[in-house]
Amino acid sequence: MFRMTVEGRFSAAHSLRGYPGPCCQLHGHNYLVQVRLEGEELDELGMLVDYTDVKAALIDALAPFDHQYLNDLPDFVAVNPTSEALARLLYSRVSERLFTREELRRRVRLTEVIVFENERQGVGYGEA
Repeated sequence: MFRMTVEGRFSAAHSLRGYPGPCCQLHGHNYLVQVRLEGEELDELGMLVDYTDVKAALIDALAPFDHQYLNDLPDFVAVNPTSEALARLLYSRVSERLFTREELRRRVRLTEVIVFENERQGVGYGEA
């Protein structure tokens, strides 16, 4: 089994509605996002996936959040902009952007997207 990890970064602010602590106040993070893929078959060039394709999908998925107040974005009007919510949303968006070719969908699986608020803590989302 081959496993690949690609990282991206973005900066954003948020506040957690209803949270009983300081995170209910406006604050920001320099987020690190890891995309993890796996597959058993390589392509005709001997690659699981071209890093360029994964990076492009991740950059495109992160762009709407960079230097934004997450609470103001449509995706977070009814949902708190937690790391958990970001991980699930980014999983969906990276998947939509990356798996545009049937050949890639057949060979490769997006296993997890992990969102780190800082170097010590993060949360991942994946689907079975």
